[in-house]
Amino acid sequence: MNPDRHAVITVQDLFYSYDSFEALHGISFRIQRGEIVGLLGPNGAGKTTTLKLVAGILSSSRGSIDVGGFQLPRQHLEAKRIIGFVPEAAGLYESLSGAEFLELAGRLQQVPEKTLQARIGVLLDTFELRNVRARRIASYSKGMRQKVLLSAALLHDPQVLLLDEPLSGLDVASSVLIKDLLAALAARGTTILYSSHVLDVVEKVCHRALIVDGGSLVADAPLDELKSRTMESSLENVFRKLTHSEDTGPRIHRVLEILGP
Repeated sequence: MNPDRHAVITVQDLFYSYDSFEALHGISFRIQRGEIVGLLGPNGAGKTTTLKLVAGILSSSRGSIDVGGFQLPRQHLEAKRIIGFVPEAAGLYESLSGAEFLELAGRLQQVPEKTLQARIGVLLDTFELRNVRARRIASYSKGMRQKVLLSAALLHDPQVLLLDEPLSGLDVASSVLIKDLLAALAARGTTILYSSHVLDVVEKVCHRALIVDGGSLVADAPLDELKSRTMESSLENVFRKLTHSEDTGPRIHRVLEILGP
């Protein structure tokens, strides 16, 4: 890769292993300020591992990660102050109310109290959680929990957003709201790494795609360039070609056979 002094996230020759299994081998990429970059790959390809490494939750076996000028894992505490992370599945403090959880998240990020309360109010209104703010999270639906996680990630106005399936459990209207919000955040300079299996959403939201397969980076390019290079008209077909996804026809045929005429 060519050096890029404007990069907010720089990942160089990254390796990671779970015991004897090497989940990532030699991944490198850069993401500039204000970019929304899709992180794609089949199940088990290494997407969530990559996000957790960039978030400072895991420490790499080999390689380097720089987020906003902070080296991971050495400066993970400093990096976490500029990162908002929305995991695919998170354990929330279910005995807390939505408002209490957001207060806790904001105070851990040292957001000034007056600013914190103002931001919580706006986020609860925006995500239509105002009426349930005092209810325990244990009673929340999956979509409501996802909105709380997104709100918590935004409270400290992070420079970097790391999103793992952020639209999981959300209805159509909420999904549209989040997509528009991400575009607006990127326009004001937020750097976003967005992991998802929903390729049509990635195609609409992201400027560029990183495609991981078997722990290796097999593509890193703007979406139009990927389509042109592979001579495919959609991101789904690009994904199938680059990850060598199997033809689903035979499996579908078997299901139809057992269902009868």
